[in-house]
Amino acid sequence: MRHIYIILSIFVIINLQAQSNDTRVITTAVPFMLISSDARGSGMGDMGVATTPDAFSQFWNPSKYVLIDNKMGFAFSYTPYLSQLVNDIKIINGTYFNKLNERSAFGISVKYFGLGDIDLTDFAGNYTGTVSPNEFYIDGSYALKLSKTFSMGVSMRFILSDLKLGTGNDDATAAKSFAVDISGYYQSELLNFRDFDGRYRFGFNIQNLGPKIKYYRSDEGDFIPTNLKLGAGFDFITDQYNTIGISLETNKLLVPTPPIRDVNGYIIKGKDDRVNWMTGIFQSFSDAPGGFKEELKEFQWSAGVEYTYLDAFSLRTGYFHESEIKGKRKYFTVGAGFKYNYMVIDLSYLFSMGKLRSPLDNTMRFSLTFNIDDFAKGGQPEKGDK
Repeated sequence: MRHIYIILSIFVIINLQAQSNDTRVITTAVPFMLISSDARGSGMGDMGVATTPDAFSQFWNPSKYVLIDNKMGFAFSYTPYLSQLVNDIKIINGTYFNKLNERSAFGISVKYFGLGDIDLTDFAGNYTGTVSPNEFYIDGSYALKLSKTFSMGVSMRFILSDLKLGTGNDDATAAKSFAVDISGYYQSELLNFRDFDGRYRFGFNIQNLGPKIKYYRSDEGDFIPTNLKLGAGFDFITDQYNTIGISLETNKLLVPTPPIRDVNGYIIKGKDDRVNWMTGIFQSFSDAPGGFKEELKEFQWSAGVEYTYLDAFSLRTGYFHESEIKGKRKYFTVGAGFKYNYMVIDLSYLFSMGKLRSPLDNTMRFSLTFNIDDFAKGGQPEKGDK
């Protein structure tokens, strides 16, 4: 029963925040889709839309795959969730990519969010069974290089959310939806400055464009987390051994802001958020009850730094910021990466700094990448391979 109380408490807190006049948190269904899939991005403040390409680009920006050094690889990540309270809520992600040629690449990934085993009882406290609520998605992407420095990608995703608790309600079926992503990535050629070489990076990704997901055969449905990612970065390449990359990223949910309502449910300020998903995307830029000032607060932002030595060892840190009235999440992250032959191991750790602790606070996150072409070469990558 402990799991049920935890889950219900989270939902109650979120709903209370969303309904408050001075705290208008934007909530969606299947929020696990926005949780970072890898320890590398997590170690830099949860970012990756404009960082250098890696195996987990499928989550952040799949258009980066055509600029990746390795031809083929797969990756796996494991993230404990609410690890300070329970030990069996987790997020698992698996990704495969293949660079078909110098101009095109594709990727496939599966992401699973398991809420553990929940024991059910009746009103008398008698055990009635165990359920394992879960959510997952599976997606595929295709990326194409349009010029020497710019590429674009498109992804398609199937989403399933099975959160029913076996209440005997015939309508308690798993909810399904689908979504599309459109992304782009620019990486400049190597530029020579007086004391170092460098390159610029820019990226964008419009994620989860798709219809609402409907639970229990409802007519209205709930928004999926349609999201806009924008990022930029620069690599300082001081010599053949040392590289320092700095990156900035911002995110905004492209779903309506909850309006301010009176006790009877009539809108006092803002716009009606009971609209279709396409209208909601455009409305999301102009519907905040607090006007333009509040619209700006709906942008989350991250800043991250990554130091790499000889493409074999990396140290990372980052900061994530969210407005006080849009969720209050503020945290620092640290991380490290190690490459041995054809295998890359990444670790990250999160420290909450705001009033609201992250569910991932004090959690060690882990990801593992296998570069198949490095393996075929006997674990001896060419200089410059990631």
